[in-house]
Amino acid sequence: GSQFLQAARVLQYPQHTDPLCEAIADRFASDNIGLVVGPATGGIILAYATARYLGARSAFTEKDGQGGMAIKRGFALQPGERVLVVEDITTTGGSVKKTIAHLKERGAEIAGVSLLIDRSGGEAEQACAAVADCRFEPLASLDMESWTRETCPLCKRGLQLVEPDDLIV
Repeated sequence: GSQFLQAARVLQYPQHTDPLCEAIADRFASDNIGLVVGPATGGIILAYATARYLGARSAFTEKDGQGGMAIKRGFALQPGERVLVVEDITTTGGSVKKTIAHLKERGAEIAGVSLLIDRSGGEAEQACAAVADCRFEPLASLDMESWTRETCPLCKRGLQLVEPDDLIV
């Protein structure tokens, strides 16, 4: 799209991250959350800080090499454990949906999904609803245009694009 949000610019500051995670935790304070999981990389810091407010454990999922997301690195998941999935910003909900699918396969009960910003126009909530019957609680929703390679005006002009996540400073 013509606009880009980089949550890492905020999440690098604990004094700004903590109030956001506390707001997420407040929304799920009575849900008996045992584990907070965030898809790598955007959800890792959020999962940790939110878990601290909920008195829960934290973990993260990573790409599994087969198009999905998986908990690795020895993180434990108990069957029936109530899990909150957190993410920084979502455009389609793909990482969250894959994370939920993996957690459910491992026996987790998905209590909810929370995001800092949902810019999907409802697509992420639908994607989550397709794999889990749970609350969807973004802190904010923004209507931002997204382009595919076919609809991108810069691509049509032949300009070389750079993934913002790949920028090295």
